[in-house]
Amino acid sequence: MITNMYYVYILQSLKNLNYYTGLTKDIERRLQEHNSKQTKSNKSYAPFKIVYTEKCKTLSEARAREKFLKSGTGREFRNKILKNNIPA
Repeated sequence: MITNMYYVYILQSLKNLNYYTGLTKDIERRLQEHNSKQTKSNKSYAPFKIVYTEKCKTLSEARAREKFLKSGTGREFRNKILKNNIPA
């Protein structure tokens, strides 16, 4: 899947229920990489499911959004939207 869009995503580990936030151009490929344990930082927490995604038009926009979601305020936002089951 080739696209000019970037995706900021939040995964949840099915093993320990923790969250992982990242960005990619191909969300399906990235989920497969996480679940096949190709991502060193969290391979011991696989498998994962996607719980939230946002589309961004540029890499810089996606990086800024990822940075926000990893901040304290961003984690509060994440917890609020996931608690209320707001669709991605």
